[in-house]
Amino acid sequence: MVNSMTGFAARKGAAPGLDWAWDLRSVNGKGYDLRLRLPEGIDGLEAALRAEVVRGVTRGNVSLTLKLNRGAEADALRVNQGALASVLAALHLVEDAAVEANLRLAPTTGADLLGLRGVLEGGSVEGDSAALLALLLADLPGLLGDFAKARAAEGAALSAILTDQVAQIAALAATARLQAEARRPQIAANLRTNLARVMENSDGADPARVAQELAMLAVKADVTEELDRLDAHVAAARALLADKAPVGRKLDFLMQEFMREANTLCSKAASADLTRTGLDLKVVIDQMREQVQNVE
Repeated sequence: MVNSMTGFAARKGAAPGLDWAWDLRSVNGKGYDLRLRLPEGIDGLEAALRAEVVRGVTRGNVSLTLKLNRGAEADALRVNQGALASVLAALHLVEDAAVEANLRLAPTTGADLLGLRGVLEGGSVEGDSAALLALLLADLPGLLGDFAKARAAEGAALSAILTDQVAQIAALAATARLQAEARRPQIAANLRTNLARVMENSDGADPARVAQELAMLAVKADVTEELDRLDAHVAAARALLADKAPVGRKLDFLMQEFMREANTLCSKAASADLTRTGLDLKVVIDQMREQVQNVE
């Protein structure tokens, strides 16, 4: 079963005073390109996201977008009475020590007190970068799971198409083998005719050279090797389609080998029927090559 490079997943999450939305999508590409659109101010988010996405996606042009929205609860701030009491007690001690040391301190404002850690609390984790990072990373596996399912579903449809195209290539190769066998008497007759013509005009010619040229003509007309290689490529393609690992690059290379054999078959056909079959092969191979461009 192959995986498609095309996929899409969206997911939403929320925490007190904050909600977020993920958008992850990919299209086909020769290599791997990951682009992130993230809010600023969350330390370590980009590196962590890259590491997680790369682990599950190996090829394609991938874009991941994260949007944060503050909810109404983000403004619901409250004073931690215990923390404030501790701060005031400490402040009194400092002021008493300053008086004894004959030091003058600047007046302490309410804003100074509220700015101290723990005195003012809110319902949002937005201000706590580490806590927000942990929440987002905990939500990420669900997004990646949905994305993997989408790519797998695309891959299942793509696998069915490719499997059918491989079957068409196998059938055309079998037809070509029958046509090549059927033309064998005509090829032999042509060689005998050519031999007679050569022998009639071979005064002074080297018999060994004549035999060598005729042997080369016979080899050039033989398409057995091309058909054998096509059968081998069909077997290789079927094995790759059954592989669970990413096989897009291997299939892409195999398409080049398929086309090479089809081109050679056409050039050596010496038969209208075999030429038509070779052209049909090229059409199917080209269609399959287009589909393979979407395989991870």
